[in-house]
Amino acid sequence: MRYKIGIVGAGNVGGTTAQRLAERNYADIVLLDIPMAEGIARGKALDIEETGPVLGYDTRLYGGSNHDALEECQIVVMTGGSPRKPGMSRDDLVTTNQQVMNEWGSAIKRYAPKSIVIVVTNPLDAMAQAMFRATGFPRERVVGMAGVLDSARFCTFVARELNVSVKDVTAFVLGGHGDTMVPLARYSTVAGIPLPDLLSTDRIRDLTDRTANGGAEIVNLLKSGSAYYAPSASVLAMVDSIVLDQRRLLPCSVYLQGEYGYNGIFLGVPVKLGASGVEEVVQIQLTDDEKAALERSAEAVRELLTVMQLDPQPA
Repeated sequence: MRYKIGIVGAGNVGGTTAQRLAERNYADIVLLDIPMAEGIARGKALDIEETGPVLGYDTRLYGGSNHDALEECQIVVMTGGSPRKPGMSRDDLVTTNQQVMNEWGSAIKRYAPKSIVIVVTNPLDAMAQAMFRATGFPRERVVGMAGVLDSARFCTFVARELNVSVKDVTAFVLGGHGDTMVPLARYSTVAGIPLPDLLSTDRIRDLTDRTANGGAEIVNLLKSGSAYYAPSASVLAMVDSIVLDQRRLLPCSVYLQGEYGYNGIFLGVPVKLGASGVEEVVQIQLTDDEKAALERSAEAVRELLTVMQLDPQPA
């Protein structure tokens, strides 16, 4: 069966995601945006499809703005919304992007009621919660892309620090997507060697701080817009795991129902991701310090949910 994947948002993240998925050649792509940006969606879709004869893929792409183009999509990637600008935090975007989630969540519910939704829009955990509410889907079919990206950034900085291949680095990040994320050094390894055996506590702290602020670092360098190469690659890893039923263990933002002591909020945790979406939430043992850090992250998400009037439940 050939998949049909919808991508909402034809900006840098959405367009690059469409390109990466087209090159996989396992799904046809619908790239959508608001009517004002319909030409951008159509132009990028056509450009990517015309690349097929050169790179050898048969992916068909459609660009537009009509909600009904989502019909029969098995996966919808939500990248639409306002991007960050220099000096802005992810949280500054909350009220504007909540409206975007409500609009497109209703469209997904109507036209792609059996789809799995991957949310990329920031502030990530809060927007995943808004999408979850708007679609009414079971938690297995609404998942946020955060930990895959955060872990990739942590891996990059560790590999640079130790002058080793990123292929040998495994990093692990929990919590919300933002400066309260929780990189877990003791679960991070280089060729199986725990990171604390290779780097000092102070140096690890420096790398985790840079990871937590990795998105802001890129925003400040670009001056206009935010990261999109690594985010789109992170989406690709998640889509691969679903389409190919790889059941990879990936850090993603999911709606917690008692796991790690939390109820009623989206938070980044390790999950098994397969053809049906989130197949399992994997729980690991945390130290008291790690639990405290995760609670700070959860509280930051709760504050946004209160602003959004989504009634977060206390732990």
